[in-house]
Amino acid sequence: MKKRILVTGGAGFIGSHLCKELIRRENEVICVDNFFTGRKDNLKEIIDNKNFEIIRHDVINPILLEVDEIYNLACPASPVHYQSNPIKTLKTNFMGTMNMLGLAKRVNAKILQASTSEAYGDPEIHPQKEDYRGNVNPIGIRACYDEGKRISETLCFDYHRQENVDIRVIRIFNTYGPNMLENDGRVVSNFIVQCLRNQDITIYGDGSQTRSFCYVSDLVEGMIRMMENDKNFLGPVNLGRPSENTIFEFANKIKEMTKSTSNIIFKELPQDDPTRRKPDISLAKEKLNWNPVVELEEGLEKTISWFRNNIL
Repeated sequence: MKKRILVTGGAGFIGSHLCKELIRRENEVICVDNFFTGRKDNLKEIIDNKNFEIIRHDVINPILLEVDEIYNLACPASPVHYQSNPIKTLKTNFMGTMNMLGLAKRVNAKILQASTSEAYGDPEIHPQKEDYRGNVNPIGIRACYDEGKRISETLCFDYHRQENVDIRVIRIFNTYGPNMLENDGRVVSNFIVQCLRNQDITIYGDGSQTRSFCYVSDLVEGMIRMMENDKNFLGPVNLGRPSENTIFEFANKIKEMTKSTSNIIFKELPQDDPTRRKPDISLAKEKLNWNPVVELEEGLEKTISWFRNNIL
C-alpha cells in the first residue's frame, strides 16, 4: 500500500538517498529541509516525480502535514557545521524533534528518529552496544550535537510512554557515499577531495584513532527495515559497518585508490574527538535481519567516482 512519508532533512546527504529509495518503492514523499547543509541538486533524479514534493521549512517551527510515517533526519551532522551555530544545533535537536513528535501524535504517524553513535561520546567500552550509556562531555564543543541527540532520544521515549506515539530510534555510525559535501570536514570527503586535488592529506592526531565506515545504501536499507519492523522493538539500534580502520590506514587506502601524489600531514586532535568507534550490530542482525553488504573498497570506488565527476 502506498504510504505518505515525511523526510525532514531530506535534501541532505543521507536524506536524499532515503527519499530516492522511498520513491523507488512507490511511496509519496514530502521532503522538508531548510537547506543549511541540504541541496536541491541532491534530489535532481526525483525532483519532477509526481509522488515527490519539497517544502523549504525549518523544523524548529511547527508544521502541519497529513502523513503516515516520519523520518526525522533534520540536523547538521558534521562537526564543521554543527559547531558553527551550536545553539541552533541544540534547538534543532530539541525543538525540531519535539515538533515532529507532536505531529506524529496529532496524525497518528509512525516516527523514526535518526540518532547517532556520538551518543556514546568517547567510549570506554569497545565495540559499542546499545545498552552502553556513553562517555559524553556535556560542556564540550561537541556537546551541542552529542547531548542534542541524546535529548532527542529521551523525547522520543517520553512521547512513547506518555502519549503512546509509535517511535523508532536508530544510532547511525560513520556513513559515506555520493552527495556528501566537500567542505563538511568528515574523514571520507576530506581525504577524497584532498587526494583528487593532490593536496596535503590532513590527519588530526597521530592517525591511530579508529572509525567504522558504512556505505549509504546499506544504512538506508537498515532505516527502512527499522521503520517497518514490529512495534515491539523501538530501539535504539546501532546501524553501521562492524569493521574498524585506523584513520592513517584509511588515508593511505584512499591515496592508493586515487593514485594521488598527496603527502600526509598531522595536525592537533580536536577536543573530545573519540579514539575508537565501532558498532556492535548483533541487535540489528537479530531484530531486523540487517547486515551491511557493500564492502569498503566497492563503496569507496563509487564515492571517489562521484566526487571526481561532481566536485572537480
